Amino acid sequence: MQRRDFLATCGIAGCAAVLTGCAPQTPSLPPGELGGSDSGLGHRLRQTDFPPPTETIDIPVLIVGAGVAGLSAAWRFCRETLPARPRFLVLELENKPGGNARYGENAISRYPLGAHYLPLPNREARAVRALLAELGILGGDPETETPEYDERYLCHPLHERLYRLGFWQEGIVPRLGVPLVELAQQERFFARMAQWRDARDAASRRAFALPMAYSSDAPEWTELDRLSMRDWMAREGFDAPSLHWYVNYVCRDDYGTDYRQVSAWAGIHYFACRAGKGSAFGAKTDDGVLTAPEGNGWLVDGLHKLITNACLPDEGWLRTGQAVYALRQNAVGCEVDVWNEASQTSLRVHAGHVIWAAPLFLLPHLASGLPDGLAETISTITYAPWLVANLTLDAPLPEPGAGAGIAWDNVLQDSRALGYVVATHQDIRLASGPTVLTYYYALSEYPPAAARQMLLDMPYEGWAEIILKDLSHAHGALRNRVTHLDIFRYGHAMARPLPGFRDEMRRMRLTAGWGKVRFAHADVSGFSLFEEANYHGVRVAEEILAAHGHLRTRLI
Repeated sequence: MQRRDFLATCGIAGCAAVLTGCAPQTPSLPPGELGGSDSGLGHRLRQTDFPPPTETIDIPVLIVGAGVAGLSAAWRFCRETLPARPRFLVLELENKPGGNARYGENAISRYPLGAHYLPLPNREARAVRALLAELGILGGDPETETPEYDERYLCHPLHERLYRLGFWQEGIVPRLGVPLVELAQQERFFARMAQWRDARDAASRRAFALPMAYSSDAPEWTELDRLSMRDWMAREGFDAPSLHWYVNYVCRDDYGTDYRQVSAWAGIHYFACRAGKGSAFGAKTDDGVLTAPEGNGWLVDGLHKLITNACLPDEGWLRTGQAVYALRQNAVGCEVDVWNEASQTSLRVHAGHVIWAAPLFLLPHLASGLPDGLAETISTITYAPWLVANLTLDAPLPEPGAGAGIAWDNVLQDSRALGYVVATHQDIRLASGPTVLTYYYALSEYPPAAARQMLLDMPYEGWAEIILKDLSHAHGALRNRVTHLDIFRYGHAMARPLPGFRDEMRRMRLTAGWGKVRFAHADVSGFSLFEEANYHGVRVAEEILAAHGHLRTRLI
């Protein structure tokens, strides 16, 4: 049996023993919690013994899912004045909105439970820029090439660093101790990516745009979706180990998937799609990101506030802890049955339109009459499992005697994980006090189903030991400084953009939706980015507004 197969099939004790090396847990582990997306309520959908609905409501629009896509759809409706704005209700499986952009909080700081930054949005991302303008983060005209951003949300220096050969270097691209021939190949690679970032087709569409719907369909670029990123690099003569490590790192970081499996189009899109520029206090930047201690949670809070302020006080537009377990269409709209976990009762919703802003893999389990072709298309989407841990420290990590000091994003090259961000990095008031490190691990070395089983089976002690051992390679005294360690698991964190994910028939089926049910989740794009989820949420909201003659201006 191969090591990978063994790890994928071993039980709780076996996995913990193998991954921790059977080492004694000395000193004792810090206190903490093992949490994550509500797998219990999610798995409840596999059963069919829900009680009959005890209440029925009618609503013009039902939005299923209060992640970025669902909240963006609701926000887009709220931009229309009454009576043009339809009444809507948003249902969310979890106990709070946000999806992959949720956050936690303790006495030290807020901290991410998932997505932790937003790159300066491209001009194509008109809806994202409009949102930032409404939130007061973007000043002036959101359509301008170089908007002014609130300096508090631009990532403070030092942005990122890499632990390599026992030394911290600035930047994540390996430079320290890398042969000159490899450095030259790195430069050639990045020059190629820059050319594609500026490339346009005959219709002036960018080769790689964000949102991806604005990307060119020219064959010279779409053919890249036929092979993996690893195979494309081999074809083009990029063989430098340092470059391969870096490209694989960004594929695991953005897609939760090894570059041997990621579509070359998606891999190149990471480098070539982002062309956002901005300024703060008159100083221009073209490589900045927007972030906060809670990661992208500030965007979730901002959306929630904008929607709440636009709704009537008694509307009650959001209900959490709700699991949709049946969906049917009829001549006038949709009939949706919902399980309320808190009250242990069922609700029936009659809706003129349904915006499905939850992961698409759920639909075949609960939708009656879903066309075979659509069900088959959805079945081709596979999902990357993730683990996020937040470590509370009683004091900041010590600065290294030599090399780059502590950064916002910190990566260990020899680790199977993705490193950590410092939640308190943006708050200069906490620079010398306790801090929170947010640690990310995409289990990309295992088959997704096996990784999901590991997330379910591994106890807190096993994961805590893995995390502390991993970080101790670069921070020997870290274990003694951790006062609390919370672990958050995502079984289906994001869709994996495997070769063929841009197939034209697939895209047409998903963007067309299913009758009165429109799909808004980032799954429609094939990868999980804020800009994609926001785009699809706004897109379907504008489709519904247009169908009823209420669309005055477009963001999409």
